[in-house]
Amino acid sequence: MLLSRMFLPTLKESPSDAEVISQKLMIRGGMIRKVAAGIYNTLPLGLRVINKVENIVRSEMNRAGAQEISMPFVLPAELWKESGRWDEYGKELLRIQDRHGREFCLGPTHEEIVTDLVRREVRSYRELPINLYQIQPKFRDEVRPRFGLMRGREFIMKDAYSFHANDESADIEYRNMFDTYSRIFERCGLAFKAVEAETGQIGGRFSHEFHVLADTGEDAIASCGSCSYAANVERAEVRADAASPIAEAVKKLEKVNTPGKKSVDEVSGFLKIKPAQLIKTLIYETDKGVVAVLLRGDHELNEPKLKRALDASFAALADETTVRKATGAPSGFAGPVNLKAPVYADYAVKAMAEAVTGANEADAHLKNVYPSRDFPQAVYCDLRVAAAGDGCPRCNGTLTITRGIEVGHVFKLGTKYSEAMGATFLDEGGSERPMIMGCYGIGIGRTAAAAIEQNHDEAGMIWPLPLAPFDCEVVPVNVKDLDLAKAASEIYASLNSMDIETLLDDRDERAGVKFKDADLIGIPVRVTVGERNLKNGMVEIKERKNGSVRLVKKEEAVSEVKQLLGRSR
Repeated sequence: MLLSRMFLPTLKESPSDAEVISQKLMIRGGMIRKVAAGIYNTLPLGLRVINKVENIVRSEMNRAGAQEISMPFVLPAELWKESGRWDEYGKELLRIQDRHGREFCLGPTHEEIVTDLVRREVRSYRELPINLYQIQPKFRDEVRPRFGLMRGREFIMKDAYSFHANDESADIEYRNMFDTYSRIFERCGLAFKAVEAETGQIGGRFSHEFHVLADTGEDAIASCGSCSYAANVERAEVRADAASPIAEAVKKLEKVNTPGKKSVDEVSGFLKIKPAQLIKTLIYETDKGVVAVLLRGDHELNEPKLKRALDASFAALADETTVRKATGAPSGFAGPVNLKAPVYADYAVKAMAEAVTGANEADAHLKNVYPSRDFPQAVYCDLRVAAAGDGCPRCNGTLTITRGIEVGHVFKLGTKYSEAMGATFLDEGGSERPMIMGCYGIGIGRTAAAAIEQNHDEAGMIWPLPLAPFDCEVVPVNVKDLDLAKAASEIYASLNSMDIETLLDDRDERAGVKFKDADLIGIPVRVTVGERNLKNGMVEIKERKNGSVRLVKKEEAVSEVKQLLGRSR
């Protein structure tokens, strides 16, 4: 491709509203342009990368036995109402009406549509299992779209759905997709980690997220250095071995005045204690009733863990009226002592002694609290957000926290959608049973953006070769010099003839401008044809990843590039 003919509007500076590295560099590098909040045009250079990701995904999905289909982007409301998600999904679901007043939505995901397709066509266990996938735009009306392709409203996703006659088959396909995703991200040239995760709005029994590791990642990942355990902090468990009571109670309970002091920082500062010596009591409303939740003052509640502990589908902090009714005191002064509401405490609370907690009375707290003596009714479980240094739940190791960007997610859905929508089959005995489902998604644009977050420097992008828009760039420093232009064109033609995707910067620009653009767009190998070197029969070859520069004979440039690219694949 000749750069003079390519639609590649690069920028010297980042737009003021660009927030993360990938967004800044994709805009500066002429890959995307904003149309509206969270909605982007993808320009030629960006589309080449998107196509590279799609091709790898398609290749591995086909290899794994999945079959590609195409489902509509505009989805009828009645199918979403069958599953119950029309009202549950929230404002991210963009609802529209056609000219006849019939309700539709722009598809954020396609569980309902594919379940409807399969229930109409599959009758017998002999037709199962089946795995259907598509690569298609999605739309989720994010309340705060940001970070370019990382969290847009419109985005490209590979979504796959499998249907099975039994759990064993579903588990086999889950592992098949897990391994397929691992191969996909390996082929993309990315450092990644698969972690246990929450199932969220998709639902199901368990799931794993695939994260590209990057310091700029939105998600925190807890992992153990002694075993293979890894989980999103929303899901990460904490070992319970620190849950044994400390000493027997030796000090009497004492009530102290804490006028207007409600928060952990206010109370601990006023009483001159560490936050870790405070037991904070949170009053929650759930579909199982009002409960009190206890945490050490320096820990944070993990709400999904609370819902699992209660087997509840809903949990939210209680309002002021409910708090007063449950505790007899305003918010900020709740405590577990003599509390009538059920009490659920994190394991770390059990190990506390001489602690401070609310007195269930305005402007008062209790000192010298011992859990085993003062609220023996508490039910202990893992309720807190995992932190660095916590014990691994699978071994004697400790957890570390790293950052990641979620690019893929695999779910075992079970019968959530098949039961709601009547997707059944006849088993070997002729009985009708609901199909067991799996769901598997990859963010195509997010993967491209995550590759930049993981691979860049102050000059620009550094593409892993499998995702690079071009393999090599040839840069004649002065196209008006006929000898330089001819030599560059010959190298360019030879590389293209060997199926090495090559970009020739044939613009009449200063060398410095060309070099800056080359570094910005991050092509893996650059061949520079300069006057001084060419007089000696040499050209310069530079690797973008490590900055390595070498001079080679002009006649050997093509074989040298081929060798470098072969080592990088």
